[in-house]
Amino acid sequence: MLIVVFLFVGCGPMHNKNTYNIDKSLASVPTWAKEAIWYQIFVERFRNGDPSNDPSPADMRGSFPGKIPSNWKITPWGHDWYSHEPWLDSVKAKGFYSKIQARRYGGDLQGVLEKMDYIQSLGVTAIYFNPLNDSPSLHKYDARNYSHIDRNFGPDPTGDVLIMDSEVHDDPSTWKWTSADIIFLKVVKEFHKRGIRVIMDYSWNHTGKDFWALNDVRKNGKKSKYADWYNILQFGDSSINGKDFRYEGWGGNNPYMPVFRKDIIPPDDKIMPYEGNLHSESLKQHIFDVTRRWLDPDGDGNPSDGIDGFRLDVAGEIPMGFWREYRKVVRSVNPEAYLIGEIWWLDWPDKLLGPGVFLEGDQFDAIMNYAWYRVARGFFGQVEPILTPTQFVSEINRINRNINIDNLMAMMNVPSTHDTPRLSTSLFNKSMDKYKAKPSDNPDYKINKPDERTRNEQLMLLIHMFTFIGAPQIWNGEEMGMWGADDPDCRKPLVWEDLIFEDERTAFDPAKSRPVDTVKPDTALKSFYVRLCAMRKANPVLVYGDLKFSLADDKKMVLAYERTMGNDAIVVAFNRSDSTMLVTVPVKKDGEYEDLLSGRKELLRSINKEISVTLKPVSGIVLKKKL
Repeated sequence: MLIVVFLFVGCGPMHNKNTYNIDKSLASVPTWAKEAIWYQIFVERFRNGDPSNDPSPADMRGSFPGKIPSNWKITPWGHDWYSHEPWLDSVKAKGFYSKIQARRYGGDLQGVLEKMDYIQSLGVTAIYFNPLNDSPSLHKYDARNYSHIDRNFGPDPTGDVLIMDSEVHDDPSTWKWTSADIIFLKVVKEFHKRGIRVIMDYSWNHTGKDFWALNDVRKNGKKSKYADWYNILQFGDSSINGKDFRYEGWGGNNPYMPVFRKDIIPPDDKIMPYEGNLHSESLKQHIFDVTRRWLDPDGDGNPSDGIDGFRLDVAGEIPMGFWREYRKVVRSVNPEAYLIGEIWWLDWPDKLLGPGVFLEGDQFDAIMNYAWYRVARGFFGQVEPILTPTQFVSEINRINRNINIDNLMAMMNVPSTHDTPRLSTSLFNKSMDKYKAKPSDNPDYKINKPDERTRNEQLMLLIHMFTFIGAPQIWNGEEMGMWGADDPDCRKPLVWEDLIFEDERTAFDPAKSRPVDTVKPDTALKSFYVRLCAMRKANPVLVYGDLKFSLADDKKMVLAYERTMGNDAIVVAFNRSDSTMLVTVPVKKDGEYEDLLSGRKELLRSINKEISVTLKPVSGIVLKKKL
């Protein structure tokens, strides 16, 4: 059965139930963001380039799970992931995953500098850094200080603390540059020299429990000038050392992540997305000051020495009035800055929040495109929810409907991140991607190295990502062949060739056995990523070209689409079946076609605007029309 389907985009904006006059004067999407190939770096697990700055228990004070045992030590980089360090069982927390929040591996910005050439060699063009702000945790979403890079990411943690303590935290005129700040600015400069853009991850929704402003409220109660920053439930009694001090926390009153106070319009509307703003004007000013600091570090009006944008954490939980103000501030400093929101769950784990209202030109340029991955995984991985080719096309049309084409091109298509299982593990397990996606929630969840069939599914999905509308993204370590369940298993330290790694032989449940897996870089997979990046960069049609689904055959389980722009044409075809298939794909123009990925030199010729190609089971091909 031949079904020809078109992907329609740019059909007009979606509107929130609350009416708002949209200011589209800053609606342009940066060209570089459409052309980006993203590489996401989680510094604590990237590389330990300077062991002298490794975190100490004092640096970790204020993070979950609390008190650190006296025999605690940095975990060796090559440690078998599920095995217990001597100190681990002394951590006063319930369960393995809670306890290992106390692990530190010592990744830092010197490690990033050491691997600049490696990153460049992949062919990526943009870096997304997970949070870098000073924080006691491994993930850095619980900030102590927004205006400085984490003390343990730079060469002088002790000196940096003294510098931070000498400042008036809400007065930018008193801010200095710490050693960690300076090395980060060097990182930005070195990436820019290589033609690689940089964005930072910030949460303007919550801080850590030891954020300087909350400490002032804890000390001074209602008299604190920051008392309106947070939603304080009870100010407490200073005579008993503030033990009754209570505040609203993120994600079910998490005390380690106090949330900012918000004014919602109407006040009883708690369903995302919602209108309103952050409550405190002084809080917003502080956020804007921090934002300007990293966009234009020397404040000379030329943002070339600064970062290129922001990834905004839990963006759907912040009223849209704030994001409209924020976009104006950011674009006033750098008109080419990119803003991407984490727009994810509406009703976990089944329903995703529609992004349309955030992409009308007054808030974000793009979102982290988890909706695309759910659909792609359903077809290429044949996992829940399982999709046939025609269902895949229908779902893609549905999630892209009413989103402008410029925003679609700038979407960060994310097959894996710090918040999800590794791509191969996600495909290896056929249940829903985030739901019960680790062995603590599902004893049958597979944690060992994925098999060869999964590898073929992974290659297919990667071919799709690099040839589809939207910017492809690589979570650091994917190119090395790393595997791992949902957070925190997806945050294992990266597998560098010059380091020694223990075999993974320990099971999550000590009473169970598991296959013994050798941990080493997958050089063949890395080479495949390099070819994909080179292909994307060499063919602008894969960024800007029209997309037409030309074949969707449910009986044969084959799918094809064509990207066209002027005389350029690229045909992408997939065989998701378990049998070798002769696939005949309609094309726009007859001619000779070359295989862009396999290295085969023979050309294929189309006849009567059809091209036939034999595809092995669970495989894909990318064909480019010769001019």
